[in-house]
Amino acid sequence: MNTGSNEPGEVAVAADGTKAGGAEEPQEQGLGSRAPEFVKARRALHLSWQVGVFVIGLAVVVAGIIMLPLPGPGWVVIFGGMAIWATEFVWAQLVLRWTKRKVTEAAARALDPKVRRRNIILTSIGLVVIGVLMGVYLWKFGFEMPWNIKDQ
Repeated sequence: MNTGSNEPGEVAVAADGTKAGGAEEPQEQGLGSRAPEFVKARRALHLSWQVGVFVIGLAVVVAGIIMLPLPGPGWVVIFGGMAIWATEFVWAQLVLRWTKRKVTEAAARALDPKVRRRNIILTSIGLVVIGVLMGVYLWKFGFEMPWNIKDQ
């Protein structure tokens, strides 16, 4: 199963948390349902459990999507809903693993001294350009709002 990794050392993980070679991986659980054993033992109960987890996760994800344009932690809530789904669905676990890997890579790149220096220089140039444009505007029009400026 392809999880989108470019790492050559990644191995398949079984549902019981063992690697393909039989070694136990302590930090990350395997893929699959994390429902209690008595729920997994009964098919109808497990299906009901999955429907409940899906509905709750969907409600949280929809709330996060609503929060994107409105005040609130939209992306955090969306990833919270994905984490709820990941307790039961393999596809959500794979998405969360991929997202975690990409966020970790982005954080590592952002902390690189060369990248930080470049970002500081570009931000400084952008602030200077904005300052010059604001200065020209104030010199030409004063403190008048753009929609109140008559043709000059």
